[in-house]
Amino acid sequence: MSALRTVVFVTGNMKKLDEVRAILAGSVEVINRKIDLPELQGEPNDIAREKCRLAAAQVGGPVITEDTCLCFNALKGLPGPYIKWFLDKLGHEGLNNLIAAYPDKSAYSLCTFAYSAGPGSEPIVFEGRNNGRIVPARGPLDFGWDPVFQPDGYNETYAELDKAIKNRISHRSQALGLLQKYFETLDQK
Repeated sequence: MSALRTVVFVTGNMKKLDEVRAILAGSVEVINRKIDLPELQGEPNDIAREKCRLAAAQVGGPVITEDTCLCFNALKGLPGPYIKWFLDKLGHEGLNNLIAAYPDKSAYSLCTFAYSAGPGSEPIVFEGRNNGRIVPARGPLDFGWDPVFQPDGYNETYAELDKAIKNRISHRSQALGLLQKYFETLDQK
């Protein structure tokens, strides 16, 4: 039996680390390292690639980085990659207030993982997306914008869903599934 591939996940968010480890359990050993990377601006894939490139240079080996977006259709995809800052400044209620005047409450969660084999290696991007809608905050308020996003097909917000269900259906799970398949192809070579 071969040893699991080890990759450094650059994050200081322990809840995010727990989710990634749960989703990739048994296929990849995930260790974390908190690195202060610049907050980049631009399109999600471009941000993910550059963030991963910078992380690989600091770590000196294989890394994954993640960018998560919450995109309101009424606002043409905003706040998108800037959701962290919008949530910090406005809170859950403020996120709802952003689209209060719009009849369209639909949104999508977008997760972009980037993987680099190490310094100088071009990052590869893996994207997962879930459609849903923005609702008044429900459930535990301790994990980002999860309380205000209700995925299509469910009556619960991400915050209210059982962790196993969320880890199976989420935007993060979809992106990590693609990353996992990529690692499987590398292992077959």
